[in-house]
Amino acid sequence: MLPLRIKVRQVNYAVRHPDSQRASATATTQREAIERAGELNPSGLVLVERVRTTSAGKPDKWRKP
Repeated sequence: MLPLRIKVRQVNYAVRHPDSQRASATATTQREAIERAGELNPSGLVLVERVRTTSAGKPDKWRKP
């Protein structure tokens, strides 16, 4: 099964499948979005969009929660 991705938007976080046009769910916080992704895909991988530059990666990378 394809991983769900948590994508940062201007006012909330979207839970999306990789090539989808629309979000499967939205949440006001990243934590809520991660929890919702877990509910939608309990045995699947969840990836979170990186929002800042760190030693582990840049904003254009994905990370596991």
